[in-house]
Amino acid sequence: MAESQTPAAAAAQDLTLHTGDDGLARCRWCESPGFAEYRRYHDEEWGFPVADDIRLFEKICLEGFQSGLSWRTILAKRPAFRAAFAGFDFHRVARFGEADVERLLQDAGIVRHRGKIEAAIHNASRALELVAEQGSLAAYFWRYEDTAWTDPHWRAESALSQALSKDLRKRGWKFVGPTTVYAFMQAMGLVNDHAPGCALRERVRAARQAFTPPR
Repeated sequence: MAESQTPAAAAAQDLTLHTGDDGLARCRWCESPGFAEYRRYHDEEWGFPVADDIRLFEKICLEGFQSGLSWRTILAKRPAFRAAFAGFDFHRVARFGEADVERLLQDAGIVRHRGKIEAAIHNASRALELVAEQGSLAAYFWRYEDTAWTDPHWRAESALSQALSKDLRKRGWKFVGPTTVYAFMQAMGLVNDHAPGCALRERVRAARQAFTPPR
């Protein structure tokens, strides 16, 4: 970087970053005209460590629904998904039956894909099994925290996401391929994939450093 360049000017030249109207450089993917929720999601959620089982279950379900779609689409529909799936309380979702599947297939607020709907319900039962075995979903997922990764934005999956995906599938979970699982890990703070120079990268690093993974 030339000495005369400001950080914002340097960020503007970096294809992984975008300088917003507030002067902050952020991961370029979160700057979507006409959809401020994307920036809020990036600034307030993405990459910050999560230990709440409901949020973890919600996210892995929504990543499954995202398969073949964009996260922007799913994020816009998230309130409707939460209403349709009982707030993603997997204790309740595990009790959903065929009538609920048919109800969800008629819900225009969500992604009406039978396979994904049935997978979310199926995975709720697998989540209950995992909690019975591990104590919590958080205790299980945080075994796969990636503390070594330092070069964000250059991969769609990792050795850890492959290992987690393999174990989940062995346990009977559906729609949990390694790319889907890696996106889950990025969002829930198991890896810090904010781009170097992103205003949130250091905040996420500090939050992860202060976080005590459940065991």
